[in-house]
Amino acid sequence: MSRFFIKRPIFAIVISLIIVIVGLISATQLPIAQYPQINPPTVNFTTSYIGASAQVVNETVAQIIEQQVNGTQGMDYMNSNSDDTGSYRLTITFEIGTDNDMDAVKVQNNVAIASSSLPSEVQLNGVTTRKSSNNTALMIFLYSPNGLYDRIFMKNYADIYLLDRIKRVNGVGDVTSWGSEYAMRIWLNPDKFANLKLTIDDVMTAIRRQNVQAPAGLIGARPSPDTQEKQYTGKVEGRLKTPEEFGEIVIKVDENGNFVRLKDVARIETGLRSNDVLSKVNGYEGVGFSVQLTSDANTIETVDEINKFINELQPNLPPNLECKVVVDNSQFIRASIREVIYTFIEALILVIVIMYLFLQSWRATIIPLLAVPVSLIGTFAAFIVLNFSINTLTLFAMVLAIGLVVDDAIVVIENVERHMEHGLSSVEAAERAMDEVQGPVVAIAFILAAVFVPVAFLGGMTGILYRQFALTITISMALSAFTALSLTPALCAKILKPKKKFFKCDIQYF
Repeated sequence: MSRFFIKRPIFAIVISLIIVIVGLISATQLPIAQYPQINPPTVNFTTSYIGASAQVVNETVAQIIEQQVNGTQGMDYMNSNSDDTGSYRLTITFEIGTDNDMDAVKVQNNVAIASSSLPSEVQLNGVTTRKSSNNTALMIFLYSPNGLYDRIFMKNYADIYLLDRIKRVNGVGDVTSWGSEYAMRIWLNPDKFANLKLTIDDVMTAIRRQNVQAPAGLIGARPSPDTQEKQYTGKVEGRLKTPEEFGEIVIKVDENGNFVRLKDVARIETGLRSNDVLSKVNGYEGVGFSVQLTSDANTIETVDEINKFINELQPNLPPNLECKVVVDNSQFIRASIREVIYTFIEALILVIVIMYLFLQSWRATIIPLLAVPVSLIGTFAAFIVLNFSINTLTLFAMVLAIGLVVDDAIVVIENVERHMEHGLSSVEAAERAMDEVQGPVVAIAFILAAVFVPVAFLGGMTGILYRQFALTITISMALSAFTALSLTPALCAKILKPKKKFFKCDIQYF
């Protein structure tokens, strides 16, 4: 095999270039993370039962949903939370390795079966099922430095211009807002209710019936007389928008035909649906929200995309309104990756210096310098197939692999130089040297594979961590062995030259 490449060095160089190019292209497509994806896939289900206590939510919503969702294929466990605001959140955790998209579909199908048994108020509010992780990537705050805008305006602005756009970013699982949405608040007077013998159901029924978008049909549609020339679409007053319009809702008609309107028994105003959450940053009141990513998201790319959107949005915000990222957990990932890259570069430089000191030839030093990157960069191509990411463990494995892959090149170079010292040309020395060392090079690769490959079969979270580390070293060593059998001897035959002897000393004894 080695003789084939020694006689055809261009072919060996082209193969190595292809490996490097494929590795570089793969590296640009790989996700970047601090650690491998060890968090199990999760699916979040949220809904609300306005006005209900935590106990009522648990009895009328949680038990129905959880009874249907329990036993979903691939589910590991689930936990839920109900509070006195009527909110309900269910988190279903699936086994590691399952498809998060299919997990969300399975949960949605089971929730759809249970939806018909939920209270009508819950059905009207709707239910939301999203795949996401419990890790918060960003915390963003929208505030007014001089207090020009109130929380109602900022929450409404965030819902319209920020949240929907952020949710569309690839990798975002959910956006949790620390505040309540804009709503029409109706404060009922209990004394007037008692005097008029009204109940809460009377008010809710009246609002539900009179606050509708009703179709009005067509005027002049066929069949019509031949003299009818025009056709009109009827328009009627739709959903109510102002407190005054809500105040005209008729709740009851007494025995004398008098109307009891909503404004007669309640105070109506616009405001936040709930005032339970108060968000501040640097003493300024505002609206905050956190961004959770999907379990398979590329943290760096997703955060960069969100930051890019915020930077583009900042000049277009209303005066005295600012949007600020207060927590960015991707900074820890960037710092970790940066330090590992520095270590990688330092190790590579150290190896080059040591090779030059021991080989005492720049020609011999440049050969490993060309061969080692082929093994390391080509490893990224295998990451695509194995679904690995560029993370701390895989980069640490490459740092360790530098010292291993360079050994193969050094073994070949030293043996070629040894034969050249006996008067052989570089081509003949490369051929004879490879006849002697190609067997040991292959044996070393198999021995190292026998050490690291079994680690890849460990199960659970520990297995995921060690699998990427072990297989990265194994693949680097496999590519190093191939390079030592192809590119390295070809470069030796082309680059190495016999060392010149500066003087010759011939001593004769009499």
